Amino acid sequence: MRTVILLVVHLVTSLAKLVGPGGARAVIAESLLIKHQLIVINRPRRRAPNLGALDRFLFGFWSLYMKPARLLKSNVILKTSTLLHFHKILVKRKYRLLFSSQRKAKPGPKGPSEEMIRAIVELKQRNPDYGCPRIAQIISTVFGIEIDKDVVRRVLAKHYHPGSGGNGPSWLTFIGHAKDSLWSIDLFRCESIVLKSHWVMVVMDQYTRRIIGFGIHAGDVDGPNLCRMFNAAISRMGTPKYLSTDNDPLYLYHQWQANLRILEIDEIKTVPRVPTSHPFVERLIGSVRREFLDHILFWNVHDLEKKLDAFKDYYNGYRVHAALEGKTPLSVSGNDVLGEANIDDYQWKSHCRGLYQTPIAA
Repeated sequence: MRTVILLVVHLVTSLAKLVGPGGARAVIAESLLIKHQLIVINRPRRRAPNLGALDRFLFGFWSLYMKPARLLKSNVILKTSTLLHFHKILVKRKYRLLFSSQRKAKPGPKGPSEEMIRAIVELKQRNPDYGCPRIAQIISTVFGIEIDKDVVRRVLAKHYHPGSGGNGPSWLTFIGHAKDSLWSIDLFRCESIVLKSHWVMVVMDQYTRRIIGFGIHAGDVDGPNLCRMFNAAISRMGTPKYLSTDNDPLYLYHQWQANLRILEIDEIKTVPRVPTSHPFVERLIGSVRREFLDHILFWNVHDLEKKLDAFKDYYNGYRVHAALEGKTPLSVSGNDVLGEANIDDYQWKSHCRGLYQTPIAA
């Protein structure tokens, strides 16, 4: 407060002289500049005093009335580095004004169109469990427009407002790249609405990640039931050349071994206690649980069969896969049902009784 009062006194006593003719303006300005520098120096600080906004304004204002030669001699507390820094700023400002674009718009590429933003937001609203990579892959697959997952993330952060509420491929991968030659199977258990245990056998194509079928049995599984479940799962899809199984004791039943001999299928065993040797079907079971069975209830075997068949149609034909570079299993096998849609004219297809919705051509 004392500093402000002193400055006001200096200004009031000098205004009359400043407005008069003659060369007194420069002398008075230099005097005020030096006086204010002394005030700054005399501030009770243990280190070098910092210049505030008012100090900078007053120094700049008074320097307008002084000659450049006198300005350098009047410098008391300004360091050489400070003057050099000011000079660099002025140089950058000069060349920015000379060579920069006159457009006031922000530089950089334009963002996604309104139609793209609407499609991304609607896709997320209708499928809350979808992440940014999958949404980007669906947009690329359905509309033929390449979009990065980071763009999807920025669009959702700005426009989407949800409501309240082992490294390297396995050894089976090499064999699986021979198309339609290797299938994998595995078993998992789920509970009905009345808490009755049901065993589900899932059969998948190793190369296309396509679900071949499901075999379901209520109760304990033995050799004959295991064969019946497998035959029901592949009844409409033919037989593979190789079949990958884990080391479950169920596959040691002589009925199971005889069934494979009759179907002329060679069984390949995974490495014991190495999950990465059987990764794809294990991941498929996790997807079936997280994306479907955790969101529905079923009564009996027939009800579960119908619901798993609906999920199989969605999974094979409309669900994109990161491991397939954003393609669907049917598109990899040459039976694509999606096609390419127009971003300005499309409609939504419901799957699994409205659990998931994907855009398709109108």
